[in-house]
Amino acid sequence: MERVILGLTERVTIIGANGEKEVTARIDTGATASSIDISLAEELGLNATVDRFKIVKSASGTKKRSVVMVKIKLNGAVIEEDFTLAERSHMTYPILIGQNILKKGNFLIDPNK
Repeated sequence: MERVILGLTERVTIIGANGEKEVTARIDTGATASSIDISLAEELGLNATVDRFKIVKSASGTKKRSVVMVKIKLNGAVIEEDFTLAERSHMTYPILIGQNILKKGNFLIDPNK
């Protein structure tokens, strides 16, 4: 099976109850979980069924975050996986793709892409 090569950022389409939106996501091999900006999740109707929480350790400390199931299109593949809700409005990318998604696909990360 041929590997799909991803760069450090990739265009992804988020599929929600209120439609779809294409955004640029940050690919982060050091993050165990993926995260999505709270306001983007609200816009697409993704936060309607928050019933789980996860403790997340990041550079800004340890926090308890809500978890939602999100369906994305990444390089032609449709993947449904858990995302934590995070305040990412101050960050460059509204979505961070972590290991939980990278392990689902046959992805190879090339920083030069």
